[in-house]
Amino acid sequence: MTIRLSENFRALFYAPFYATQATGAFAAAGVEVAMIPSPSPGAAVNALRAGEVDVMWGGPLRVMMLHDKEPACDLVCFCDVVARDPFFIIGARPSPEFSFADLAGLRFASVSEVPTPWICLQSDLRGAGVDPAALDRVADRSMAENEAALAAGKLDAIQVFQPYAERLIASGAGHVWYAAAARGLTAYTTLVTRRDVLAERVDELQRMTRAIHRTLIWFARTPALEIAGLLKDYFPDLPTPLFAACIDRYRALGLWAADPVIRREGFDRLHAAMRASGALSRDITFEACVDTAMAERVVRE
Repeated sequence: MTIRLSENFRALFYAPFYATQATGAFAAAGVEVAMIPSPSPGAAVNALRAGEVDVMWGGPLRVMMLHDKEPACDLVCFCDVVARDPFFIIGARPSPEFSFADLAGLRFASVSEVPTPWICLQSDLRGAGVDPAALDRVADRSMAENEAALAAGKLDAIQVFQPYAERLIASGAGHVWYAAAARGLTAYTTLVTRRDVLAERVDELQRMTRAIHRTLIWFARTPALEIAGLLKDYFPDLPTPLFAACIDRYRALGLWAADPVIRREGFDRLHAAMRASGALSRDITFEACVDTAMAERVVRE
């Protein structure tokens, strides 16, 4: 039976998911997977809970928030892929000695499309003794709008992921001030399902996890230009050399997991940021939201 996999939204840092499909790794593992686009991350969660899809990829943040509101929530994360934060602070001028205090008084734009990057960055700021509320922050524009504004000199720094960051760097209009992946493991994107699906379709989901594990190994070893060429249909407007540069920068930062086992360290770091920001009203346990048994079996193989 086909596993219906919901694509959270189209993003370059999800490249290993696309590679698992494009290389035929799912088929080689003996599982049929149909990738179904979601109109938004929230819609993907709703479709999973309604049984319209079997698995989605997405952030443990949304799973924790649901467990916070509904203690009996049955959503569970079971396969790690994006193990660190894929966002950057890109500045309009070089700043090799950048510190978070440098953002004070600057025109800074944070991400508006999804909540996780700003929640995590707030934690970084507080840890450095900077009050997030004191920043002169633009919070309601898209990353594309902010990219254009930085290049036009209307902003001093912006928070973006790839390829926005790489385009600005390549053009000379932007400079990396901070790569959020450097803070350490932060549970960012995993496969998520319902606990009844995890129990009833264990063989298929284990095959799916095995395919992703093999792809993560392949992804770490394969030249970026080869990966970019293989995945060009997913990002038809992105020049292949720029796509490859994005992959190389992310790999150098250790963005993608080495294996599909979700680490408690990354979960705890995200959980702490959510608690500090008020995104969670109470502590949510790792065991409530994560099941590593399947991924651990795959790794032992």
